[in-house]
Amino acid sequence: MHKPRPTIGPVQTPLAYIAQRWTPSPKILRRAALSAVLMTVVIVVTGGAVRLTGSGLGCDTWPKCTDDSLFATPEQGIHGAIEFGNRMLTYVLSAAVGWAIIAVRSVKPRRRGLTRLAWLQFWIVLGNAVIGGLTVWAGLNPWSVAGHFLLANALLTVATVTWVRTGEGDAAPRPRVPRPVRKLSWAIVVVSAVLIALGTSVTGSGKHAGDSSDVPRMPWDWAAAAHVHAIAAWVVCALAVAMWLVLRVVDAPDDIRTRARDLLLVVLAQGLIGYVQYFTQVPEVLVGVHMLGSSLMWIAVVRLALSLRERETSDAPVQARPDGALSTV
Repeated sequence: MHKPRPTIGPVQTPLAYIAQRWTPSPKILRRAALSAVLMTVVIVVTGGAVRLTGSGLGCDTWPKCTDDSLFATPEQGIHGAIEFGNRMLTYVLSAAVGWAIIAVRSVKPRRRGLTRLAWLQFWIVLGNAVIGGLTVWAGLNPWSVAGHFLLANALLTVATVTWVRTGEGDAAPRPRVPRPVRKLSWAIVVVSAVLIALGTSVTGSGKHAGDSSDVPRMPWDWAAAAHVHAIAAWVVCALAVAMWLVLRVVDAPDDIRTRARDLLLVVLAQGLIGYVQYFTQVPEVLVGVHMLGSSLMWIAVVRLALSLRERETSDAPVQARPDGALSTV
């Protein structure tokens, strides 16, 4: 008799292989998602530092740092080191996003919606790396610089949503406050997004072009752009105060009121920093702090909006296996 031909079993992807042998605890899952949030904030702030130190063209090409070298060279000085260092942080960000993807994919039962959110972070990082390269090729064109920053904020949005969703179930969302309050929260989201976008118009026409060379600027007066930006900030502040008061009137849960308080404090701090930097001729340090505040404000906005509804767990949880090691079964 002839022996049967050997057959090849189904080939597993590395993610599926890990997910089959490891289940992260809820704490590990949330920490993995939070790491992506934190690294996104870091990359936003360090990207601002590149511009504020005049190092935007420290590496004069992309993906290499020079035509002949992948790395920064001594001839490029401190500006080359700063720009190249920021590029290297993109790999750290990618590692954080990858860790989030692995942890989310390994949850039992499998959460496909959460997995898609984690993978969306990866694609945004990849797309923004390309936009960053195009920005260098375009000689720090202010429009591409603005797009680079806004896409980083899109990444921050998805990372924050992923982080919040790791602490929830997958059942249909159920409102926790009346409909008018939820509409107010969406008004805060929209106006805050406009505020951040208007901030790029101040940057694009302002004093910190990102390089000592003749970098093009947006075609309007930066002081006028700053005034428009300030008006939007006042609107966000008014809406944040209104939300804080309304939540007390409707006797909202304590965690929602805490989110509203956090947002109000961040907005007030941002407004103070903004006015101080304007009247002190926009010093680099304060601009950097303002960029950090912008990220913190947006995180607070997203968390407040998501706290107004809840998602219960629709499936019985699977007991987590010990973290830090894969099962040998």
